[in-house]
Amino acid sequence: MKKILALSIALALAACTDEAPMTDKTEAKTPAAETAVVAPARSNPLLVASTLPLMAPPFNLIQDADYEEAILAGMTKHKVEISAIADSKEPATFENTIVAMERTGLDLTRAYKVFSNLTNSTSNDTLRAADEKLSPLLAAHQDSISLNPTLFARVQAVYDARDKLEGEDLRLAEVYYRQFVRAGAKLSAEDKVKLSALNSELSTLGTRFSQFLQKDTNDSAVVIDDVKLLDGMSEGDIASAKAAAEERKLTGKYLLTLSNFTLQPQLASLKNRDTRKRLFEASINRGNRGNEFDTKATILRIATARAERAALLGFKTFADFSLDDQMAKTPSAVNKIMMDTAKPTLARAKAEAADIQAAIKADGQTFTLEPWDWAIYAEKVRSDKYGLDEAAIRPYFELERVLQDGLFFTMHELYGISMKERKDLPLYHPDVRTFDVMDGDGSQIGVIYLDYFARDSKRGGAWMDSFVDQSDLLGQKPMVLNCMNIKKAANGEPTLLSYDEVSTLFHEFGHAVHGLFSKVKYPLLSGTNTPRDFVEFPSQFEEDWALDKKVLANYAKHYQTGEAMPQELVDKIRKAATFNKGFDGLEALEAQMLDQDWHNMTVAQAQAVTDPIAFEKASLEKRGVAFGPILPRYRTTYFGHVWPGGYAAGYYAYLWTEVLAADSFAYMGTQGGLTRENGDKFRNAILSKGGTAEPMDLYKAYRGQEPTVDGLLMRRGLK
Repeated sequence: MKKILALSIALALAACTDEAPMTDKTEAKTPAAETAVVAPARSNPLLVASTLPLMAPPFNLIQDADYEEAILAGMTKHKVEISAIADSKEPATFENTIVAMERTGLDLTRAYKVFSNLTNSTSNDTLRAADEKLSPLLAAHQDSISLNPTLFARVQAVYDARDKLEGEDLRLAEVYYRQFVRAGAKLSAEDKVKLSALNSELSTLGTRFSQFLQKDTNDSAVVIDDVKLLDGMSEGDIASAKAAAEERKLTGKYLLTLSNFTLQPQLASLKNRDTRKRLFEASINRGNRGNEFDTKATILRIATARAERAALLGFKTFADFSLDDQMAKTPSAVNKIMMDTAKPTLARAKAEAADIQAAIKADGQTFTLEPWDWAIYAEKVRSDKYGLDEAAIRPYFELERVLQDGLFFTMHELYGISMKERKDLPLYHPDVRTFDVMDGDGSQIGVIYLDYFARDSKRGGAWMDSFVDQSDLLGQKPMVLNCMNIKKAANGEPTLLSYDEVSTLFHEFGHAVHGLFSKVKYPLLSGTNTPRDFVEFPSQFEEDWALDKKVLANYAKHYQTGEAMPQELVDKIRKAATFNKGFDGLEALEAQMLDQDWHNMTVAQAQAVTDPIAFEKASLEKRGVAFGPILPRYRTTYFGHVWPGGYAAGYYAYLWTEVLAADSFAYMGTQGGLTRENGDKFRNAILSKGGTAEPMDLYKAYRGQEPTVDGLLMRRGLK
């Protein structure tokens, strides 16, 4: 630590020095020597607060080496700040203990938020190496705070006197106390040492899994030698495949890169069955190829270490520990909602499979339906049943129009906000765009970064994060980020979206407004800092606006002619909205059940697992959801939501929050739908509150009652 502190002091001095001091002897120096002497010492831009609007990261000044340096220095400063609170001779109060902690670690937070976002969106070997090195150090740093007995004694004192607090202050004191206890503050000294070792190991393992998965996903991309094997793909998608190959110096070839999911989007159009099979098998074998990026050993140790950690903290399994502070509370509650959904979902999936097998036969084929056949023949069934062809839809979903006339239009109608693109903020990649988010009264709410296009340096999937969190205490306005993995059209052609991508665009912006609309005093309770099984509620709620009559009419226009989508096609989309819901529901349910089963084991049970693939097979069969043509949305070896930790024992949250979202959307429909009054009510009751109250209390305050499953059944076409 002394070395890190000395480094931070040296850096601070260098930042104040424009040039080296001159002496009389400098007159005899050569011009080259003079240049070396007067060159300004470069300071690390992450070591000081940004002077850009809203403290935007100065990406034009940041170098890869700056992150490690700034994070190490930030940890050192944070430790000093925490020690000052813990060692204070003053009696513990809410202000000098809890609020004081909220004001600490600003340098570390600033550097780490930028670093963690870039390791996901624009990684490279330098960042990956820094991530691997810093992960255990950050875990140890957090433990030095959470397991500090002197500091916890002060937190305990404030908590014991909480009857003097109210509102957000009371909530903050309760959350701090709960987090300290869950982090092991009440453990013996011996067990604290064990816990710290496990935390450090899990941090390293999570980073390793993420890096292995990203590398193996890139390496598993399918190289196609003959364009004829891509028959069925659009000209634009073929051009993108060619461009992807050229980026990797594969001249004259085509590259089918992999997305995060099991089922790859190209499978819906590829006519060549062998190509489909190659692509599907490349997808499902990620992390299970026996190469240097194989994730199985890492997964086994993560599962066991999590069980060991939970046991130390007094819980039977990691799932018990994880769910204890969520809305669901217990694994039994999660298992009930999954099993209640399983039977009708599987029945629907089997009926869909029968329709697809019939379509295969009608196509003059004799083969039995396999997973790589589902998507393309599902499209044939959709076309036969509803006259709907994905290729006919895409021309009406051009990215820029969906963004401006769909998403931004919806946000204005609901919440009165507007987006103004700005070109002055530095960006971490040329594809990124920034927008000021302006309120109805003309005041600025915050800034959003939009990073929509896929690239090798970006992890799969779609997500929201932040560079700066809203906080009245710190005087901060939010700067949030939306990331997706849309395949960018080649040669400046317009990017045309599938309806799933349109829906995801709305989904991620639901997370964004949850962060942007936050009106909270304390950082710990701000924005999306809520339980996992509540945080997906606003995002799933916003999805349904993509099909709202008024919204769809405003953005669904042909990219070449500007003509509105024909009403006949609109009607087909609406009728087909519940199509394939058996498949969608089952592949998600399989992944949710896998997540629970991996984390609902005692230490001895976890240690007994030796083969993750065999465990996965047994899990799905035991649950009664194993069905040959449909594999989990994420198989164990590439389940990125779970193994790095964010959704461990929590992937069920998408099902849980879909109940909330569907209930809310149905309720809003009875109140007039897309109106400013409805939007403001949702904004004020849910989106602005962050984690300032128990999630169900927030929901009931908005809705007037607990949710029912009726909206979900309607959303899925089961009622």
